[in-house]
Amino acid sequence: MIRQPTESRPPELEPDATRVRFRHRQRSGPAPASAPAAGSHRAQWADAAKGVCIILVVLWHVVVKDYLQIDWHIGVPVPGFWGTLGEQFLPLRMPLFFTISGVFAANAAQRPWRAVARSRIAGFLYLYAVWLLIHTVVLAAAPELPTDRATSALGLLGQLTITPSNLWYLYALALYFTIAKLTRRVPRTLVLVPAAALSAVAAAGLLDTPGNRAGLYQNLVFFLAGLYLRPQIQQWAATASRRRLLLTSGGYVLALAAMAVTGAQQWFGVWPAVSVLAVIFGITAAARLSRWSALSKPLARLGRITLPIYVIHMPVLALLHRLLLVPVSGLGGSAQGLIVLGYPILLSGLVIGLSLAVHRGLLAVRGGWLFALPGTRRVEAAG
Repeated sequence: MIRQPTESRPPELEPDATRVRFRHRQRSGPAPASAPAAGSHRAQWADAAKGVCIILVVLWHVVVKDYLQIDWHIGVPVPGFWGTLGEQFLPLRMPLFFTISGVFAANAAQRPWRAVARSRIAGFLYLYAVWLLIHTVVLAAAPELPTDRATSALGLLGQLTITPSNLWYLYALALYFTIAKLTRRVPRTLVLVPAAALSAVAAAGLLDTPGNRAGLYQNLVFFLAGLYLRPQIQQWAATASRRRLLLTSGGYVLALAAMAVTGAQQWFGVWPAVSVLAVIFGITAAARLSRWSALSKPLARLGRITLPIYVIHMPVLALLHRLLLVPVSGLGGSAQGLIVLGYPILLSGLVIGLSLAVHRGLLAVRGGWLFALPGTRRVEAAG
């Protein structure tokens, strides 16, 4: 990133789960009395949660866009296992990501319109537009990858405006910040209830949701919940116990099982309700995980640099897919049997590592403008 001045506020309250740290030294300035200190237990759980979320994002894309496209002829249903496993995290991954985004966005949303409009709304839209163009060019070189892409000027215009692409997270943050600012004086119930209704309507298939509009409609309520309920969420994480972890994980598993058995995924209100359980479990699990520093610290470090992974991983995956699809499909059954179980994990690790390497390379050649709106102090993605 471009090394530019930053504002004096504790890092864990930066409104960004996908923020990129432009420098790693300690910021000056005291932390607000209501905020946890930099490097605190609560900061670590939140960053660790972001780290897990970005891993799940990459893993899901690896599974559905590459792994399941390979011609596996091994005689055992391992690929189906990975597809099913990935589906179990769908109610967790993005709702938790956006909830943490809202938690980190609470301070930023209180700033004047001028500051929010430039550093958040314009900043996210700028990143979305820049990387949409990059994705469009790179994905054209890998037409076999099953993913949304613009194949015409009209399609590109649609992705820039009303039907966001795979980069919809950035688009959503700009929209969610705008809504948060516009409704800041409205009673919270009058904002959360319509957002929850929108999520339920979209999840039930009652709205036309081409492209990634479904995610856009379904996750506003989680961003707003993180924004409005930050003190309660922080308190819940601070008091997370082993018993609570067992209860929340059990509740999540039972809800997934019940939804699968009854086929209730599109029943009105069911998917958002399961997602709420998933988020509660995710916060609890991240808080408990933060007690194991050997695992939580690397995840927290990853959670602080998720922006480059998010914007770069799809082009990297597209090129790897083009390189690997035919050779891996052509392997014999015994050779495929050796790699079929660990392939998604290995490829996800490779994609993340290459994405970070590309990020470092771009910064080394003065490509910081690809990760921050020029002229701003820093771009912080709230999630």
